[in-house]
Amino acid sequence: DTQVQALKNISFEVNKGDLVAIIGKSGSGKSTLLNILGLLDKQTDGDYYIDGKKVSSIPEREKAKLRNSHIGFVMQDFALVEKYTVKQNINIPLIYTDKPINKEKAINDVLKSVGLSDKTNTPAYKLSGGQKQRVAIAGIIAMRPRCIVMDEPTAMLDPKGRKEIMATIKTLNKEHGITVVLITHYMEEAAKADRVIVIDKGNILLDDVPKRIFSQVELLKSVGLDVPQATELMYELKKCGLDVPDDIIDEDECAQVLYDILKNKE
Repeated sequence: DTQVQALKNISFEVNKGDLVAIIGKSGSGKSTLLNILGLLDKQTDGDYYIDGKKVSSIPEREKAKLRNSHIGFVMQDFALVEKYTVKQNINIPLIYTDKPINKEKAINDVLKSVGLSDKTNTPAYKLSGGQKQRVAIAGIIAMRPRCIVMDEPTAMLDPKGRKEIMATIKTLNKEHGITVVLITHYMEEAAKADRVIVIDKGNILLDDVPKRIFSQVELLKSVGLDVPQATELMYELKKCGLDVPDDIIDEDECAQVLYDILKNKE
């Protein structure tokens, strides 16, 4: 069988409380990387450490416990039991934890943290896509992981749902101190991270704060990636000869720049 090297010379650290976005075109290796981080796959070379523990030296039976205590994994599909209520769905992962958790309190707390306290007894099939994904996230954080690893959690959602999930992620990260590693193909979402890692052909191409990453428009385009719409607009205006900043990544900044341009032309 032909072997494909999905990742090459990947090396980086994620610190406690970080919100890290990983971007790359399809086939770049980002999902393989996330599966390794989430302890779903095992790398064939190199070392992976969690809290100073070398994962390859941990017995397989202990990895499940490590996953429960350290890593929560959120996927694209919501993985809910449609006929179960929100409370029942969140209780499912709690059945398998050996942590001393007051389940009733844990469920109420996480529903509050994701803004769904009023949906406790609502069946999952009656929820919107954004609400379903928030329930899935609530089920993970009820287990109190130190880090949540998310594989394109907004891919199946409409713009309203994506906005809801990103607001939830920011709240969990900033107010509750949960470390988040997020794979996304929406550049506006990556722009809201503390740090962006760009994967190309199994290598780390860039690793920096969003403003520096997205200011490199031509490099990102050369590897098949987009940039936030606000950045794209500034890039096109600059090509037209206007003196605009290179590091605009959100709509509010973009609107201010356009306002200033129009004001100066009066």
